[in-house]
Amino acid sequence: MTQILKGKDVADAMMEGMKRDTEALKSRGIVPALGIIRLGEREDDISYEKGAKKRCDAAGVAVKNYVLPADTSQEALLEVIRGINGDPRIHGVLLFRPLPGHINDRIVRGSLLPAKDIDGITDGSLAGVFTGTSQGFPPCTAEACMEILAHYGIDPGGKRVTVVGRSLVIGRPVAMMLMHKNATVTICHTKTRDLPAVVREGDIVIVAAGKPESIGREYFREGQVVIDVGIHVKAEGGMCGDVKFAEAEGLVAAITPVPGGVGTVTTGVSVRHVIEAAKAAADEL
Repeated sequence: MTQILKGKDVADAMMEGMKRDTEALKSRGIVPALGIIRLGEREDDISYEKGAKKRCDAAGVAVKNYVLPADTSQEALLEVIRGINGDPRIHGVLLFRPLPGHINDRIVRGSLLPAKDIDGITDGSLAGVFTGTSQGFPPCTAEACMEILAHYGIDPGGKRVTVVGRSLVIGRPVAMMLMHKNATVTICHTKTRDLPAVVREGDIVIVAAGKPESIGREYFREGQVVIDVGIHVKAEGGMCGDVKFAEAEGLVAAITPVPGGVGTVTTGVSVRHVIEAAKAAADEL
């Protein structure tokens, strides 16, 4: 029987610790605060923003929204980021991407202080992931995968882990985090030969292919743990992941659902990063 690795159980456990940390900070006169920067009115950004605010409210974290028109100039956006960098009342920043085409993503990312980059988008934050140091924060979704494994007692140490996807948002950072936990990691991508055979070799499989229901039964075997990072809206309504859930369930040992899996934990990780950033700033006072 396949175990369903529900994200809600993980997020609820995280919330207990976050509330304690927030209360401790408030006793010192410090209110952890998240700044959310959004350009335009993309529905997926607005939906995530609402979810983040709800989770922040539950944890006692304040939220300040910076909503800008989609045609905002690059300099105007940089001015907002510089203001947040210099504002000690804002401890973490969530910048929705992709940015509009007229804005240079690299320049904008580079303008944000790694200490306030709670979603691991700056080069400094990613350097911390790759070197195993505490500089900045790892991407929230990558850390959410690790959080799920830890919560359910799935130790990647000594195991073979297959990561499907090589982006800097998920694939490469989660591979580095797994190696720091002594896993043997294989990163797959669109040029990997006989991809199903390579995926079947993994004891743990992290799927971040970015294509809805593209990974089916032929990719799996008994005993595997599958973390499905994908989240997509079906044409007929409803949501799905990168994995054909119905084909994997009943075969693999454990799998995350979509919805209700990695995405649920990702929001919690982002809030925890804000609290950790506030603690670090308080320790510097």
